[in-house]
Amino acid sequence: MTSLFPMFIKLEGRQCLVVGAGKIGESKIEGLLDTGARIRVVSREATPAVREWSRNGKIELEIRPFAPSDLDGVFLAVIATSLRTLNERVYHEAQKRGVLCNVVDVPDLCDFYYPSVVRRGDLQIAVSTAGQSPSLAQKIRQQLERQFGAGYADWVAELGETRKLILASDLEKERKLDLLHSLASREAFEAALAEDRKLAQELTATEERA
Repeated sequence: MTSLFPMFIKLEGRQCLVVGAGKIGESKIEGLLDTGARIRVVSREATPAVREWSRNGKIELEIRPFAPSDLDGVFLAVIATSLRTLNERVYHEAQKRGVLCNVVDVPDLCDFYYPSVVRRGDLQIAVSTAGQSPSLAQKIRQQLERQFGAGYADWVAELGETRKLILASDLEKERKLDLLHSLASREAFEAALAEDRKLAQELTATEERA
C-alpha cells in the first residue's frame, strides 16, 4: 500500500461540498465550521442542527438531489450518504475534476481520511490507521488525551507569544534555537502548570480573606 502523506490543510475561503446531511453528515459539517471554509451542503433531507447552521448563515444548504455541477469549483468534498451507488457516482465525478474526496466509512473511495484528533487550543495531534481500524485510532486518541491535558492549550499560546519575542531579539541564531527547545520541554510545561496552580491558590486565599 502507498504511504499516506500527513498534513494539516488550510481551508479558509475554499469551497467545500458535503453531500448528505443526516447524523453522519452533520458531524462532518460541524468539523468544517471553524475552518473558515465556504461550506455548501446538498441533501434530500437535513437534521435540525444542519438547518439551524443554514439559517444562521454558517453554511449554504440546498434540499435537493446531488448534481455533477455541484462539484464545479470545489476544493474538497465529503460524501455522507447511505446510498452506495450515489457515493460511487459522486466520488468518480470528483476524480474527474481533481477534487479531493472522502466517502465516509468507505476507505476505497477516499483521497484522504479523517484522523482521530486530540485538540488542545492550537495544539492538534492526529492519529490515523489509513481507514484500517478507526477503533484503534480512537483508543490511541484517548490515551493521548490523558497524556496531554487541558493545560496545554494555554501553554502553547504562551509559547507562541514567547517565540515571537525570541525571534525578534538580537540574540545569536544558535542561542535562539536553544531557548526555543528548552521552552518546549516537558520540564518547562510542568513548571508553568505549577506556577499557574500557585497563582490560583494565592488568588483563592486572597478572596477568602476579603
